[in-house]
Amino acid sequence: MTSTINPGRVEPPADSQGAPTPHFRVAVIGTGFSGLGTAIRLKQQGIDDFVVFERAGEVGGTWRDNSYPGCAGDIMSLLYSFSFAPNTEWKTTFATRDELLAYLKDCTARYGVREHILFDHEVTGAEWDEREGRWHVQAGGRAFTAQVLVAGAGYLSDAKLPDIDGLDSFTGELFHSSNWNHDVDLRGKRVAVIGTGSSAIQIVPAIQPEVGQLHVHQRTPGWVLPKNDKVIGKLQLALRRGVPGYQKFRRGFNKWGREIVAFWLARPKAATKTLQGMAEKNLRKNVKDEALRARLTPDFTVGCKRMLFSNDWYPTLEKDNVELVTDGITRVEGNTVVTADGTRREVDVIVAATGFSATDRPIAHRIRGRGGVSLAQTWAEEGMTAYVGSTVAGFPNLFLILGPNTVLAHSSVTLTIEGGINHTLDALKAMDKRGLSTLEVKPEAQTAYNTRLQERFDGTVWAPGGCQSWYIGEHETNPSVFPTYSWRFLKQTKKVDLTAYTATTGVATPVVGARSTGTGPR
Repeated sequence: MTSTINPGRVEPPADSQGAPTPHFRVAVIGTGFSGLGTAIRLKQQGIDDFVVFERAGEVGGTWRDNSYPGCAGDIMSLLYSFSFAPNTEWKTTFATRDELLAYLKDCTARYGVREHILFDHEVTGAEWDEREGRWHVQAGGRAFTAQVLVAGAGYLSDAKLPDIDGLDSFTGELFHSSNWNHDVDLRGKRVAVIGTGSSAIQIVPAIQPEVGQLHVHQRTPGWVLPKNDKVIGKLQLALRRGVPGYQKFRRGFNKWGREIVAFWLARPKAATKTLQGMAEKNLRKNVKDEALRARLTPDFTVGCKRMLFSNDWYPTLEKDNVELVTDGITRVEGNTVVTADGTRREVDVIVAATGFSATDRPIAHRIRGRGGVSLAQTWAEEGMTAYVGSTVAGFPNLFLILGPNTVLAHSSVTLTIEGGINHTLDALKAMDKRGLSTLEVKPEAQTAYNTRLQERFDGTVWAPGGCQSWYIGEHETNPSVFPTYSWRFLKQTKKVDLTAYTATTGVATPVVGARSTGTGPR
C-alpha cells in the first residue's frame, strides 16, 4: 500500500526526439488541498507558468484515496475549505468524504487549474542542479525542470501497515483503510479492524450492522468528544447564498472558536477541566458497562493524541457482534489472529486502520538538495524541521506545504496550508521584484526558529513524553504540531522575511521553455 521509494539520484534522460526538456517557473507536487490550493492561488496571482504532478488519475489527495465506509471530515465544513474558494452548498456541518472530494473537483474546474495538471505522473525524484540553478524532476518516466519546487504531498498520503509477524501471509482479505477494497463483500464476514483512531471510529459503526463478527483491536484508547453534526437548513443555505459576507462571518466564527481549544490544550489543567471533562461525560453517558468503560478510558491528558469526534463509536462497541480486544496482536497464522493472551480468532477480513507515515514522509526520500543530499537524510540527522514549516537549509527554491510543525491539533489544517501557500507566493513576488534566481533559508535562521518553536511545547499537552502519538518523531521532539494559535502561524507566513534567506541573482544556464496550451502540459 505504501509507494516504492526510489532514493536514487535524478538523471534526466535526453528526449528521444531531441526536444528540449519542459521547463516551468513552478512545479507543484500533489493535488490534495495543498497542491490544488497552491495552483489556484498561483492562477489568482497571475502566474500561469506552472505544472502540477499527480500520481493518480484524478485530483483529491487523501479525500480521493480514502473511500472507506463512513469516511467524513471532523472539522466544520466552512473551516475545512479554502477561504479563497468558498462553497455555499455544504449539506451538513461536517462534510462527508464524497462532498469534500466533489468540492476539490469543483475547485479544479472553477479556477481553471486542470489544464496545468499532469495525471499519472508520480514524482520519483527531484534534484537541485547548482550549476543551472533549477530543479530536475522525474515524473511519470519523463524529465522536467523548474525554477521553484513546491511539495504539497501532505503527511497523510502514504499508508502505514502494522509490523505484525505473519500479516503478509494472511489467507483472507487484507487492506488498509486508505485503500478500501470495495470488491470485498463484508456481509456476514468475520472482520478484524486494527486501530482505534480517527479512521477506525468511522469505519466500525458503518460496517457493524452488516458483518457477522467484528473484532476491534485497540492499542490505546483515545478521548472521544461528541460530534455536533447537523443538516444545513433552508434558512442557513439562503443566508449563505444570498447575504454578502455572511458565510465569511460564520467561517471566522468557527475559526476563532477553535482558538479557544488551543488555549486549553496549551494548559493541561485547563484541558483536563474542560475538554477532558466533556469527553469523560460522553464516555459515561454512552458506555454503561463499567469494565468496558475502564478499557476505553485513556491514561493521558486530552489532546496529547489526536482528539476524536463521534456520536456512534461508543454505542457500537456495546453491540452483540462487536468485541473490543485490548491484548496486543503477536502474530497472524493463516486466517487466525493471535493475541498476547493466547486467544486465537479466525477472521475473513483484516482492515488496517493504522495511519500514515507522518514523520517519515516518503516524498522526502525523493527530493535531493545541495550535494545530492536527500531531505530524508537531512531530517534523519538533524530531526524533521523547517523554517516556518516551509523552507529547509540546503534546499534552494523548495517550498513545503504542510511541512514540519504545521499540524493544528485544535483546528483546520487548511489554515496552515493557506499559510504555507501565502509564504510561497510572497517569496515568488520578492524574487520577481528583486530579480532573484534563488532563495535558501539560512541554517542559523532555521535553527533559531525551531529552538523557539520547541520551547513552546513546554507545559503543553503536546510535549514529548506525554503519550505515544504519531505527532512525535524519532528525535524525541514534536515535529508535527504547531503548538499555539493558528493566527500566529498565518501571521508569520504572511510575508517572507528576506533577512532569513540567502539569495542569488542570475542563472548559469539559459532557460528553455516548453509549454502547451488547452489540454495541459505535455
